[in-house]
Amino acid sequence: MLVWTPATQRLPPMFQLYGNILETIGNTPIVKISKLAPPGVNLFVKLEAFNPMGSIKDRLALGVIEDAERSGKLRPGQTVVEATSGNTGIGLAMVCAQKGYPLVLTMAENFSVERRKMMRFLGAKVVLTPADQMGTGMLAKARELAETHGWFLCRQFENEANANVHARTTAPEILSSFQGQRLDYWVTGFGTGGTLKGVSRMLKEERPETQVVVCEPDNSPILGSGIAQERAPDGSPSVSHPSFRPHLMQGWSPDFIPKLAEDVVNAGLIDAIIPVKGADALRYARELAQKEGIFTGISGGATFAGALQVCGQAPEGSTVLCMLPDTGERYLSTPLFEDVSSEMTAEEIEISRSTPSFRFDVVPASGAETDASAIPATDAARSFVARTISDKEQPVVMFALEWCEFCWSVRKLFAKCGIDYHSVDIDSADLKRDDWGGQIRAALIEHTDFKTIPQIFVGGEFIGGCTDLFDAFRQGQVQQLMREKSIRFDEQVSLDPYDLLPTWLHPRP
Repeated sequence: MLVWTPATQRLPPMFQLYGNILETIGNTPIVKISKLAPPGVNLFVKLEAFNPMGSIKDRLALGVIEDAERSGKLRPGQTVVEATSGNTGIGLAMVCAQKGYPLVLTMAENFSVERRKMMRFLGAKVVLTPADQMGTGMLAKARELAETHGWFLCRQFENEANANVHARTTAPEILSSFQGQRLDYWVTGFGTGGTLKGVSRMLKEERPETQVVVCEPDNSPILGSGIAQERAPDGSPSVSHPSFRPHLMQGWSPDFIPKLAEDVVNAGLIDAIIPVKGADALRYARELAQKEGIFTGISGGATFAGALQVCGQAPEGSTVLCMLPDTGERYLSTPLFEDVSSEMTAEEIEISRSTPSFRFDVVPASGAETDASAIPATDAARSFVARTISDKEQPVVMFALEWCEFCWSVRKLFAKCGIDYHSVDIDSADLKRDDWGGQIRAALIEHTDFKTIPQIFVGGEFIGGCTDLFDAFRQGQVQQLMREKSIRFDEQVSLDPYDLLPTWLHPRP
């Protein structure tokens, strides 16, 4: 228990005050595996998901950017560009957002959509490249953009700053944690090779008895192939490696051997290379979640599978440390979650039916209904509703609730169709005084005899609620009314508006 006294010199990381989010990178926990570890071996994992953006690549991103700032290669306000499978891009997006650099990322289209959404949410631009051109394609695109526009290219696969940040942070964290204790094996995968190079170099200097074990896909053994990578004069790969094959481990070994990883091989720092099956990567990511409560991605499951192979061959009493590079949340659209339903399973439905209440036995209503009976409609509210509906400057009007999912689905339709609209959010803070929102709600009921929200008007004509609008849109009636009222919208848009409803709003069997 932490004792709060004036004599307290250094607080645990979670109790410190930080100047910005970047100061929270690193100092990730090392946790013992209790259920999945074989008997007689001490198995630990280093949880890099505890970095602020959920992966070990946060370290890389900060290290590369700050090194470029110190050297003058990155100028204030200059655009940063980099190729990424996702985690590096997410880390860079965080760092660039905090430091004020525009960021453009290139990414093969076959990587998980969660990653590109996260990068865009953090303010980055994401340029997709064809899947069949693999990692070398997105690298070439990033290089092309940098040369054309004068942007700063991070070059994570060759940049020594990538390895150095791990030598300065990741490795000392490991050494400190195991000070005075055995550390017989350190097990990792490789993506850029930065973690591998930086940590292995320090381990061999400080703990030469520690064996460095590298995992890679069993169907794509590029590091263990013994075949040299063809390179351009700057060290970047010029072609895909001949031993590369597509694999499940997103973020692991690209279609080339990164120069940083090749440096480790040439320096003789690797004691063993272990091939890992894609099925084992999925299996152990799931088992870590369900048996240890540890949430990691496919690459983490793969590295853990390799660590279990090490444990199976290690002498009794050995200590094994396994790197888990990221969290599982960015793999929702991948095979890792293909058997995880967003809807209730048959077993869960039976659990629901085991008690009489709060079940999905009826189709949900088409809007949010509130009890406005106790709130009288005033002349002022009636006048406001009439003026709002008839306003020729804002002919599309929606009376809405801020929290209502039906309202947000209507907003999505309007946005996709380029329809300018006026939303009166009757539950907003601005309308709470004197229960003005409630008065408007009561006036609406009088006007339309319609009790649910939203209520939508086009050119003064009442359309109805969310599903009424969607039905009319499906039949082309909304579009025709917009033309008749000379209201601008994108006539090229073709969609089923019901697809815009959240999943939980769709009727259930």
